[in-house]
Order: sequence, then C-alpha cells, then structure tokens
Amino acid sequence: MSSELRNWPIFTLLEPKFTANIRMVVVYGNLGNEALIVTKDNQVFSLGCNITGCLGTGDTYNTLHPKKVEALCNKHIKTFAYGSGPHVLALTMKGEVYAWGHNGFCELGNGSTIHGLTPTRVGMPLTEKNVIDIACGSHHSLALTDEGEIYAWGQNNCGQVGSGLSSNQGAPRRINSALTGKKVVSITCGQTYSMAVTNSGEIYGWGHNGVGQLGNGSYANQLNPCKVAGLVGVIIEKVVCGYAHTLALSDEGVLYVWGSNSYGQLGLGNKTNTCVPMKLFIKQMGRVSDVAALHYDHISVAIGEGNKVFMWGQCLGQSITIPTPTPLTNLHDVLACYASPRVMHRPLYLYAAEESSIVDCLRDAFNDSTTSDLTIQVDGKPIHVHKAVLKIRCQYFRTMFQGAWAENSQTVIEHDQFSHDVYKSFLKYLYTDEVDLPPESALELLDLANVYCEAQLKKRCVQIIKKGITVLNVAFLYSTAIEYNAQELEDFCFKFALNHMTAVIQTTNFAKLDETTVKTFIIKAAQSGAFKT
Repeated sequence: MSSELRNWPIFTLLEPKFTANIRMVVVYGNLGNEALIVTKDNQVFSLGCNITGCLGTGDTYNTLHPKKVEALCNKHIKTFAYGSGPHVLALTMKGEVYAWGHNGFCELGNGSTIHGLTPTRVGMPLTEKNVIDIACGSHHSLALTDEGEIYAWGQNNCGQVGSGLSSNQGAPRRINSALTGKKVVSITCGQTYSMAVTNSGEIYGWGHNGVGQLGNGSYANQLNPCKVAGLVGVIIEKVVCGYAHTLALSDEGVLYVWGSNSYGQLGLGNKTNTCVPMKLFIKQMGRVSDVAALHYDHISVAIGEGNKVFMWGQCLGQSITIPTPTPLTNLHDVLACYASPRVMHRPLYLYAAEESSIVDCLRDAFNDSTTSDLTIQVDGKPIHVHKAVLKIRCQYFRTMFQGAWAENSQTVIEHDQFSHDVYKSFLKYLYTDEVDLPPESALELLDLANVYCEAQLKKRCVQIIKKGITVLNVAFLYSTAIEYNAQELEDFCFKFALNHMTAVIQTTNFAKLDETTVKTFIIKAAQSGAFKT
C-alpha cells in the first residue's frame, strides 16, 4: 500500500496493483467509513457504508472493495466536498458540479428531498457558470464561480445558505446582500454556518452563531453575510471551519481564532468561547503556513516554521488547549491519527507508488561517497556528487564537463561563491527536485539560481520566500526581486506592500531603497489606487 494511505483504515484491503494507479482519494462519513477514489486514468471508485446512497453506485449496498461510480468516470474530477448526512459534491475540471447521497434538507440542489443514489449534475443556474470551488456543511452546500459569486442551497434553519430567510433552499441561489460587488476567492463551511474570503482579504460569515463562530462580536444567528469587523486592516488568505470554531490565516502567517472552545480547539490555553477574533501566537510554532479543520469535529491543525505540524482541540478524546507539535509531516496524517472521526479536510493527491523508483535511487545517491566520482568542497566541507547527474540536470555543469575547463579533469573542486548550506541544497535539488532551505536562506539560493540561469529553481525559491514575507522585510525582498528579475516575487511583494502600505513605508528597509526603486514603487501604487481619497 502507498505510504500516504497507511493511516487510513478504510484502505487496508486495497490491492497493491490498484493502489499504484490512484491519483486522488477522500475519506468522509460520520465514522470515516466511506471513501472515493480517482485513478490516474480518470476512473472513479467508492467503498464503505452506503445507507443513503452516498457512494454514488446507484444502490444502497455497502462494499469493502472499490466499486466503480459510472456517472463520474472520465469526468476529470478536480475535488470533492461532503456533508454529515453524508451528501457529496464533486467538481470537475470543466467547472461542473455533481451531487448525490443524503437529501433530506435539499442539500443536493435538485428541488426534492429524495436521496440521490447516483451523481447528478446540479442544475440551473450553475449549468451556465464555471464553478472553481465547492464546500459543504452538515446539510448545506456552497459553490464558488470564477466570477467570485457564491451560490448556496440546502438546510437553512440557521441562515447558513445566506438567503435572508430561514427556510430550506431547494436549488442553487446566488448570495447577495453584503457580498454584492465583492469578489470572493475562497469558501468554507462549519456544521451549520458558512464563511467566505474576498480578494481584498476580508471575511464574511453567516448562519449559526450560538458560540460566536461567525466572529462578528455577537452570539446571534445571521441570515445574511456579515463582515468580521475585528479583522479590519488584516489581510486574510485562508479560513477553515471546525464544527463550530473558525481559524483564519493572514498573509503574514498570523493565525486568528474564534468560536467554540469547549475542547481547547482555539489553542488559547483555556476552554472559553469567544465571538471576536483572537490572535494565536505560539513561539514554538512561529509563522503559520497552512491550517486545517473539519466541520465533523473539534480539532485544529497547522503547519508552523520548519514545516512542523501542530495539533490542538479534541485529539483522540483528549482536550489539548495549546498547539502541540506532532512527529508527523503533513496535515492529512495528523487528522488520520488524531481526529475523531477519521475523515479528510480535503482530498489527498497521490502521484507515485511506494515501490522504489528512479527518483528514490537518485535521492539515495546524493552525497554518497561510495558511488560519487566528484567531490565539491565548500567551506572545507565535502559534498559527494556524480558528474553525469550534474550534466543532465544543469546547463552550467554540462558546459563545465563537456568543455576544456580545468574542472573537467578534477575529482575535487573548491567552491567559494556561495555558502555550504545553500550550495549543498542546490546540488541536492538537482538530484531530488526538492528545496529544503528555510525562507531566510532562499534569497541566497535565488541569487545562485540567477547566476546559474536555473529558471525552475528561481520559481521554487520565490515560493519559499513568499512564506517568509513580513512588513519588516518586504521592501528588501521587493528590491531583491527586481535585481534578480524575479517578476512573480516582485509582483507578490508589491501587492503585499500595497496591502500594508502605512506600516511598510515606515520600515528601515523601505528607507534603504534607492531613489529609482522608490519612485517606481510610488508610481505603481498610485496606478493601483493607493492614494485615492
């Protein structure tokens, strides 16, 4: 079995040959006993409990072995979302939405309350829209279009479909009110409430609010979207919902929490609910790069600095009130081991089988003195490599070892242009296509990539640096991006600085910018409307 699936009991009976062909899986259901599988050749299978037809196989028979979901095969599935019924939504690469399973509250959007045994495309008005994301609460559904509009349907006893009413919504209907004129970029659902993030980093919530899960300063349900006013001035990039608690991650890697806290799921060291956003700062966790929660339960998970994974809340029946580091390496594994039920916060993507591959062999060969034919000395420390690999992977080395360079005949080369850790990371990247440097070291690696004309490595460095951008360093990173001709990083830094303009222009790094860079920055900021009154 693929190592990524070992922590999920429902997959224990899968045959190795079948597992090797899996592209994507998702585990759902109140007991974590239903699963959907998409293979590399775009076939869709399901297995597990099937009481309400949630497996989509056209019947209600349980199955321990994968059974084909004919209606979804060759539809090129992008992602899934699922409710507690359970009901399931599938989104295709073409922006089509399919629904099946429990339908007692109209959560399938087909105007009826009859359970759906087979995936059926959700009708008007979504058939005329390009949907880019989907989300489910316990018994309600959301769809986000490429125009930034949200459509909702299903159970609405608490206002969770945002229609301004409290009656169930039988078909998709656009959410307006406070979101009119706003472009939404992400959606998520708690058990009986919904949240959305706009392209300007604002958060809106609606639905049940009995424990403050909407974060608007009250405990009253909201039938229409209501802005989270306590985060004005903070640019939010991602929001996730638990059963009745909410986590919001800012563009500076700061985590804000609110809502239910009966199991310590807010991570504040107590079990007191709060109806306003509270900043969660844990020194050991540092800057947060990703978060996860599930509307099924009361657990919170986050990735901190150094890719350390933390958990808190209801974990294996225990209440953990402060983010605690785990020995695991990703969000999926933490939820598989500690959440109850064991379900996924989003699909898990698999791309390779567990068997040893050429990638594994190359990874093992890096810095192996028993097989290498070249040693590169940096700061007096040896790095053992292979000329053939360097020639295949890097034009700089190809030129070196195929030309009349002195290094071509040497078995040991001295290097002093870059530091040992950065140069070793570069060489390891040539073997593994991975970069294992912290954000603060990625700038030097970006310089190296620029010198060696490694375009893909430059892109990888940019992604790492993005995770480390702050108000204090963004001006320096902006000027560095210009120097290295890293357009993506330049654009990202500019947008970040624009969102935090007042604070950024007061920093030491902004004061150190040369006159030309400052002038260009001000002109771009003016063109973006930064100085409109």
